[in-house]
Formats: sequence, C-alpha cells, structure tokens
Amino acid sequence: MKVILITGGAGFIGSNFARHIFDKYPDYYILVLDALTYAGNMDNIPSRVKTSERFEFWYGSVNNDDLVSTLVSRSDAVVHLAAESHVARSIFDNKVFYVTDVLGTQSVANAVLKNKDKVERFIHVSTSEVYGTALTNPMTEEHPLNPMSPYASAKAGADRLVYSYWTTYDIPAVIMRPFNNYGAYQHLEKVIPRFITSALCDEPLTVHGRGEAKRDWVYVDDHCEALELCLHAPLDKVKGEVINIASGFDLDILSIARLILKFMDKSESLIEFTEDRPGQVQHHIGSTVRAREILGWQASTTFEDGLKRTIKWYADNEEWWQRNQWMKLVPIRTVSGKVVYH
Repeated sequence: MKVILITGGAGFIGSNFARHIFDKYPDYYILVLDALTYAGNMDNIPSRVKTSERFEFWYGSVNNDDLVSTLVSRSDAVVHLAAESHVARSIFDNKVFYVTDVLGTQSVANAVLKNKDKVERFIHVSTSEVYGTALTNPMTEEHPLNPMSPYASAKAGADRLVYSYWTTYDIPAVIMRPFNNYGAYQHLEKVIPRFITSALCDEPLTVHGRGEAKRDWVYVDDHCEALELCLHAPLDKVKGEVINIASGFDLDILSIARLILKFMDKSESLIEFTEDRPGQVQHHIGSTVRAREILGWQASTTFEDGLKRTIKWYADNEEWWQRNQWMKLVPIRTVSGKVVYH
C-alpha cells in the first residue's frame, strides 16, 4: 500500500486530487494536511473518503516542522499543494503569502530531505504566475521568471527553493507549473466561480480594466490526471524537471464573462467594468510540449465543456458556496490611495 501525503488537500485542487487518487487506486492510503484557512474546507472532501480507513486528515500548518516531518516520514510520495493562492488577496495582505508559500515549502522540503531514503517522489505544485506576462508565445519552462504580484513572487521563491534542494541535496523533486485552473469546489475569489455565482444571483459580473487579460485555462480534472502521471512516471524522467500543466488554449476575461452569461441564458447587461488590478498579468499561454514528451499528458477537456460542467456544479451546490459570498471581493488600496474591490 502506497502512502500519499497531500498538503493543502482540503483546498480546491488538493481535494479534487485526493478524490481522484482515492477512487482510482484502492490500494493507496491518503494523508491530508491542511490548515483549513478560508480557502480550505472539509466539505470539499466527500464523506465516503473522509470515513474510509484509507484516509487520514491532519489539521495543521505546513510551518509546523514536527508535524510535517512526522507525516512525511510515513509517506512514499508527497504532493505539495498547500499555499496562499490569490493575486488580489496577496496585495491586501502579503506577509502570510511568504510565510506559507516560501517558509512552508522549506519545511516540507526539509522533511523530504530528512526522509530521502523513504520518500520516492516530491511533487511541488508551483504556478504559471511565476512567469509574469508572456514574452514568448507559447511560454516554455525556460521562460524568465518575472513575478508581478506578491503572490507570484512568493510562489517563485518556493519554486526556486525546491529546485535548489534538488541541485544541492538530490531530493526526488519535480516542479509542476499549472496554468489557470477552474472547476468544482473553487473558491469564489477566483474569476470563473465569481462570475458563475454572480450570474446565479443576478448580480454584476465585475471585469478588471477592459477585460483583455488572457489566460491559459485548464480544467481541474485534467490537472489531476497530470499529477497522477507525474506520480507514477519513472523517476529518472521527472526528477529535477519543471513541467507546465497547460492546455495551450487562451481566452480573455471579458469573453469568459460573455460565454458564462450565454450558457446561463443571462443578459450581458450584468457585466460591469472596474479598475484594472495592480500586478495584472496581461497574457499567459503555456507550452504543452514537455508535458506530452515526459508524461504523455495533454488536456482532454475543451474549455466550453469544462465551463458547462463547472456552471452545473455551482448551480447544483448553492449551499456550498452561499456561505462564501461575502469573500468574493477583496479591498485593495491603489497607489493613489483609493480603495477598490477586486
């Protein structure tokens, strides 16, 4: 029986990945560590998983060195997803991002180093935000790191920390850089669930600037499949690698707002424009070559299909998201001193 530790396993991607592995591998034992901040929620994990003898939850921070070391010592593989992960919130309250994303990653990396003879694989989930605005199209893994927000800079620090532990200590690390994920159980602070739930409530869909910022969109189930393949690929193929998790499909924010309203049979009059967000990345589109060559993976869900599934999930699970309505928007003080909600 393989033991898989998932840090941040009660968050959006972490809980989806925990369910994915639990359902597909009946001989795997899953450990989840989560601090249950505003973005972590035990309701993200189904009862059939939580009550299983193959599942164990630990409430705690990745900065708790003793707890992290104990859990890593029991694990065959570590998938590190625990992080503060919202651009606007990082502008509002930036210190916690460095504490969790950088120092927390150091805690996990140190535990992996301490248990290098036991841990077969350490998958660090970074983010495409470390790249900043695209200088090339598509963005390969060799694209310069130009983080444009406190969140992005914290993740860039964690990304390079893991890389340095591989080069210095030869830990079995691989760095995955996912582009913009969407799907079930995503917090309302993110743009797609914010738009969907606003439309369900007939509230304005607020678009930053002119809505021209473009992103590469990855359905969360596809991301989970990429992580699964990375978990099981021959170690010599992935150790020390950096791999994009991208669809190669990009779409601007305004077009997404219009598409959501079209699928939900709502009027485009619900769209409202607000000031552009500080630290805004204007364009992301990822190269999919390395993921195909190393993992044999490519995104299989079209954006329209994934968006329709996501709309249905939020429409069917109002009780889950209604309690988070008040956290949709974050206040940001601009350089001029004006407070704007993003």
